[in-house]
Amino acid sequence: MLVTLRGKTGWRTVEIARGSSAATCPVQALERWLDFAKIDFGPLFTAVSRGGTRALERRLNDRHVARLVQRTALAAGLRPELPEAERRALFAGHSLRAGLATSAEIDERHVQKQLGHASAEMTRRYQRNRDRFRFNLTKAAGL
Repeated sequence: MLVTLRGKTGWRTVEIARGSSAATCPVQALERWLDFAKIDFGPLFTAVSRGGTRALERRLNDRHVARLVQRTALAAGLRPELPEAERRALFAGHSLRAGLATSAEIDERHVQKQLGHASAEMTRRYQRNRDRFRFNLTKAAGL
């Protein structure tokens, strides 16, 4: 699926590929959301009514996304050893981007393109605790 979005550097198209299972497939999740929200054109992520029965026309902003991510992280019990205020501070909308950048075990330039970073250095800042030696180029070269 191709999604056109506007970021800090202007408009760009992002490819969203199918996942390995129906439960985690981002394409299937997005298709279900578009059907539920009756979205053909316009903002992709919008607010939902209090009862969760319908999508509203109001687009989500960065603060909405941060609150949703924090609420979900707390409900999932992530980092239970920390006080709630510290746990909230650890999770926000950028947590999603950092998680994707960190867990994607592909060439850094592909992560950079997907996230829309102008520099590889910015992509590296998003890649938290990534094992940079997991793929040993020296060994792969036969040295």
